Amino acid sequence: MSALLISAGVLFAPALMGAAPAAVAAPAVAGLPDFADIVDRVSPAVVNIRTTERLKMRDMPDEDEMQEFFRRFFGGQMPRGQAPRNNRRQAPQQEQEVQRGVGSGFIISADGYVLTNAHVVAGADEVYVTLTDKREFKAKVLGSDVSTDVAVLKIDGARLPVLTIGDSSKIRPGEWVLAIGSPFNLESTVTAGIISAKARDTGEYLPLIQSDVAVNPGNSGGPLLNMRGEVIGINSQIATLSGGYNGISFAVPIDEAMRVADQLKKSGKVTRGRIGISLSEVSREVADALGLKGARGAEVAMVEEGGPAAKAGLKPGDIIVKFGGAEIARSTDLPRLVGNTAPNTKTSVTVWREGAMVDLPITVAERESDQPTKGKPGERSKPKAEGPSNALGFKVSDLTAAQRKELGVTGGVMVDAAEGRAAGAGLRPGDVLLQLNSTAIVSAAQFNAMVSKLDPAKPAVVLVRRGEAASHIVIRPAAK
Repeated sequence: MSALLISAGVLFAPALMGAAPAAVAAPAVAGLPDFADIVDRVSPAVVNIRTTERLKMRDMPDEDEMQEFFRRFFGGQMPRGQAPRNNRRQAPQQEQEVQRGVGSGFIISADGYVLTNAHVVAGADEVYVTLTDKREFKAKVLGSDVSTDVAVLKIDGARLPVLTIGDSSKIRPGEWVLAIGSPFNLESTVTAGIISAKARDTGEYLPLIQSDVAVNPGNSGGPLLNMRGEVIGINSQIATLSGGYNGISFAVPIDEAMRVADQLKKSGKVTRGRIGISLSEVSREVADALGLKGARGAEVAMVEEGGPAAKAGLKPGDIIVKFGGAEIARSTDLPRLVGNTAPNTKTSVTVWREGAMVDLPITVAERESDQPTKGKPGERSKPKAEGPSNALGFKVSDLTAAQRKELGVTGGVMVDAAEGRAAGAGLRPGDVLLQLNSTAIVSAAQFNAMVSKLDPAKPAVVLVRRGEAASHIVIRPAAK
């Protein structure tokens, strides 16, 4: 059989029966996408946002300020004899407006509503919006939401160009996308790439869209668009070690952004639900040790005193697996579900507690901005380090009645010393142990008896209370 030769993508074979060699064309390669038509259509609705602040000017800085200036920028002291003789501050003079920052945004209605990032307009005294046709408007900030990094502006205009809102729930990794904005104040800059992931847990109340579209300072607030020219996200963050673009950027999903924008347009703020707990992730080791099928749910680390969760009967160490009937796959799912629930809504939570599912009714309260959880860290008795440690490395003692009342528990033991396996797991004197392998601890004698019966081949899990927080810790017993 004659050999086949491949060269430069064309297939050749020796002549047969005197016929001339025939060339076989290579398969056609699909061309790369052309964004030009999309850019022509959508760029008029993408705006440059310039923010300013008003500074009070004085006649001359005092001597201390001049010395600091020379120290910071010239590495030394101001030459002698050149300091201002008058060391008193002058009276404030007329305010001067100076540029504070630059960002991007896009128009979502013909009468002048504009979306951008909250951090673009944060702290600004004045906000100016410039269109691609060079028209400039002074904008009013109707409201901003730090948790989702969304802000809504209003400019006085009519028949303005607008962008079409897409559906961020339908995006797929690998899909082509492009960004338009003002990186480094270079207006109407277009960059393109693909969606890298559709739900990155980098935000408290929403998963962000990850892409490899080039995003730099000034792109913030600009649109992330699909191949139909629809907005699917608001460019918001980058992952970087240098401060510049390193191939990973994040955008706020437009579905979530529009829900926030609707509330900001109506009331200037976003109303969210809260139930008054702190959470931690459930590891596979903890799930296996507690008999929970799969590493899922959100572990209750702390319950706010008098809050909705406390009134519903939730306890530190409970693992919430459902809220309002919705499954909790990861701990980050719960704050989003609770936050999107209207205050005063009556619903239910399902928790895994001591090897069984428990349903608890709960009424959602309204979340206040940066509201701290309440609680009084109690004083702990002086550690007692008497006697040998058990197989887990603990020396424990019974809680006093006063300590149990203060902690709001009916059982548990105080850690007097943590050695070996317990110390290696991060336990320390003053911690309170509430459960061992989902069994409530009622006394030091009962706890030590349970530890003595543990299988050294299997890890044990203890529910540990430290201050106002609680979490499950996995420890492997020492060999007998």
